[in-house]
Amino acid sequence: METKILDGKSLSLKIREELKKRVDVLKNQYNKVPTLATILVGNDVASATYVNMKVKSCQSIGMGSIRIDLPENTTTEQLLEEIYKLNQDPDVDGILLQHPVPKQIDERKCFDTIDIEKDVDGVTTLGFGKISFGLPAYPSCTPAGIIRLLDEYRLSLEGKNAVVIGRSPILGKPLSMLLLQRNATVTICHSKTKNLPDIVKTADFVFACCGIPKFVKGDWLKDGCVLVDAGYNPGNVGDADYDSCFPKCSYITPVPGGVGPMTIAMLLSHTVEAAEKKVLSK
Repeated sequence: METKILDGKSLSLKIREELKKRVDVLKNQYNKVPTLATILVGNDVASATYVNMKVKSCQSIGMGSIRIDLPENTTTEQLLEEIYKLNQDPDVDGILLQHPVPKQIDERKCFDTIDIEKDVDGVTTLGFGKISFGLPAYPSCTPAGIIRLLDEYRLSLEGKNAVVIGRSPILGKPLSMLLLQRNATVTICHSKTKNLPDIVKTADFVFACCGIPKFVKGDWLKDGCVLVDAGYNPGNVGDADYDSCFPKCSYITPVPGGVGPMTIAMLLSHTVEAAEKKVLSK
């Protein structure tokens, strides 16, 4: 059996080229520049790196970006005030609050204050509810990127057993809802799941998103399964042990270069779509 790579890096570049054309149309025909506002609270180095990456990604396709940096001692009320302003700003199409925020802030309250029409990162409880019911909303970007990647390789989920290892509100849970909509039979596992290797062994599709380096082992997998590794840990390793898993899989995502580039591509795509909806509704 030949293992094939699910190349998220190449697909993300293809998506960006398509988005550039859509941005040009918005600019030339509607005088509209799709704009993403990013809020960074505090001095977390990794978060600052991610924000810089997102700003550069916006610029790379001709989008506008607004970056708001707030101090470490920002209160919930102060952060909410910034979100209110962005909700009211007609030039802002998407709002991204970089996670995590300092511990004194009520992060969930702040996420849920983001206008549903501008929730391009898929972080609101309302957005999750709509996605779960199959209603229009922007799904969390990593799950959306995973589905788009599987579609690119024409990997049908219908009737297949899918095991999701992880239950975070912006990855494991929304991914499970999207898989159900594709008619997969979904099992959600986590750190308290008993006999996890035996459950994983039943899966046609395995989604590793638990935040533990090299957690999923090759001998857990059945031959010919599809493994999507949504983890990213220090040392450029995912949540699956790539070397032991590779020979068991028909398709596998590399880390880096698999799911990661798709996450940002979906953030850009959602923001462009939000701008298109705005101009077409006028």
